Amino acid sequence: MEVIRPSTLAEALEARAAHPDALPIAGGTDVMVELNFDKARPPAILDLTGVGEIATIERSDGAVRIGAGIPYTRVIAETGELLPALAQASRTVGSPQIRNRGTIGGNLGTASPAGDAHPPLLAAGAAAEVASTRGTRTIPAGDFFLGPGCSALEPDELVVAITVPVAGGREQFAKIGTRNAMVIAVCSFAVRIDPDRRRVGTGIGSAGPTPLRATEAEEFLAGLLDERDAWHADRPIDDAARARFGELVAAAARPIDDHRGTAAYRRHALGVLAARTLGWACG
Repeated sequence: MEVIRPSTLAEALEARAAHPDALPIAGGTDVMVELNFDKARPPAILDLTGVGEIATIERSDGAVRIGAGIPYTRVIAETGELLPALAQASRTVGSPQIRNRGTIGGNLGTASPAGDAHPPLLAAGAAAEVASTRGTRTIPAGDFFLGPGCSALEPDELVVAITVPVAGGREQFAKIGTRNAMVIAVCSFAVRIDPDRRRVGTGIGSAGPTPLRATEAEEFLAGLLDERDAWHADRPIDDAARARFGELVAAAARPIDDHRGTAAYRRHALGVLAARTLGWACG
């Protein structure tokens, strides 16, 4: 198996164009498992660990640009105050060793419906910056995921960064699994209330063929905050409203039965997670 090791982004994009069947690798926390269990045997590996341009974090214009090669430990340490839900999700990823290696770009690249970073990115209205030798384009997180393991990336493109608007208000992330970390989520959920943009965002994980938004739940909560003039008020949401929000989130899910849980359990759990995270965000 050929291993291609570019040292600059330009070299990486040229290699990607020349070898579209090469498998990109950054942290390797997913790729190496597949290789070790002989689930994947690509003709070449495109090792991106030496590309410094994708290993930076920058803040400008009310957003944080996180390079695709940034590991979860840096997300937690360097963006926790600005992007608390993404940091919360990052803390649940694997073990400390996995968090030291695993990257945001890799999480996007696998396009898993259970990716822990995906719900907070959806809730925040984040966008992926992808590039090829043909140029650079931006894909909203909601349009990035097309199906299980399938994304909007073209064969010659690489994820370069993810741009996440800074949390202007309250947000939370939670997931359910057999443990708090080192486990694939049975289901997960993120909510963001952004008073400056008067926007509610949601993200559902591991309960559909792709990460999902609960748009009716977002509209319900935004309408409630408008009605009560409570966008900037740090006051609790009543039990009935939280329950209704949970019902709408559960209804937006498209779960299946599998070895980690049933579809019915996932819907029930999402309703509970949604009501709880909304309470935490507004408490």
